[in-house]
Amino acid sequence: MPARKLYFEAIRVGDELPALAKAPVDRVQLARYAGASGDYNPVHVDELYAKSVGMPSVYAPGMLVMGMLGQLISDWARGGQMRRYNVRFIKMVWPGDTVVCKGRVSNRHGTAGRYFVDIDLWAENQRGELVMKGGAQIQLFYSLEDENRQRSGQSPIVIEVPRESLANTPATAAGGGAGDGSPATEDEDASDERRTGATSKKTAPREKPAAKTATLPSPKKPKK
Repeated sequence: MPARKLYFEAIRVGDELPALAKAPVDRVQLARYAGASGDYNPVHVDELYAKSVGMPSVYAPGMLVMGMLGQLISDWARGGQMRRYNVRFIKMVWPGDTVVCKGRVSNRHGTAGRYFVDIDLWAENQRGELVMKGGAQIQLFYSLEDENRQRSGQSPIVIEVPRESLANTPATAAGGGAGDGSPATEDEDASDERRTGATSKKTAPREKPAAKTATLPSPKKPKK
């Protein structure tokens, strides 16, 4: 039986995605990822080399963690199409770390028969420290009826849905955000880092927290 699909009409701002806890990262996984991705940077697979450049050991590529967050989205958005996906690398992931991926619907809107939801995403290690944060936008059919209409060549169901945002909810206005378990916005980074210890001075002195951002290219719109 095919998996039940997700439709726009069933989604509400503030909905949380089921958390995805991955198995602890190990060196075999790092070696397999290197082979699958073609990224043979020795700091991820060669223990002696990693230590020679000042690292405690090898560490996971940021793109591996990005893929874990991508799995969270693909498992949740059944039947949806990803329109945007970007992440920010916060803290290194080491062998033995368990990555837990989380997300929350932060925005929904629809116009001209096209319906979108924005997702705040973040990943934590087993100590609750933030290791990655980002966001994604998913396009969905409004309902099963809408999907059946479009797949049969008919026009979509058109319902104008004003933009609804988590930032406009009373909880956030009263001081929500990271404090109520939701991912922080860019303006809340400082308090979020204090909560998670993502950039604490108490981290290993030789660890170099990443500050890179990765973004998937937006799909080209078909010519009319």
